[in-house]
Amino acid sequence: MANVGVVLISHSSKVAEGTKDIISEAVSDVKVIPAGGTEEGGIGTSAPKIQQALEEADDGAGVILLYDIGSAGMNAEMAVELTERKNCYIAEDIPLVEGGYVAAVEAGMGKSVEDVLSSLRKSFSS
Repeated sequence: MANVGVVLISHSSKVAEGTKDIISEAVSDVKVIPAGGTEEGGIGTSAPKIQQALEEADDGAGVILLYDIGSAGMNAEMAVELTERKNCYIAEDIPLVEGGYVAAVEAGMGKSVEDVLSSLRKSFSS
């Protein structure tokens, strides 16, 4: 059975990769794909890079996208629209590192994409 995938979007490739490294210490059966930095390796985000990560993360169970700040959310929205997939959700107002960890743990338990998103909202609501 496929697990929900997780995409980590950051303006810095180092932050996205480092977050994946932290998560990988605890969870090994979930696709956690970093999408950090621009295509040229600079600071920023890229909708095509996020789209590629989203497609790589999706094994059919859905994908949760988490991002760090500002325009990363807009690029995540564009990437989801470009893929035309219906089972991809952007986790709004969820911290990237902590949220990525919770999402991967929940996905590793075999939860649906909707249940993973619900768990994130419950875990990080004010």
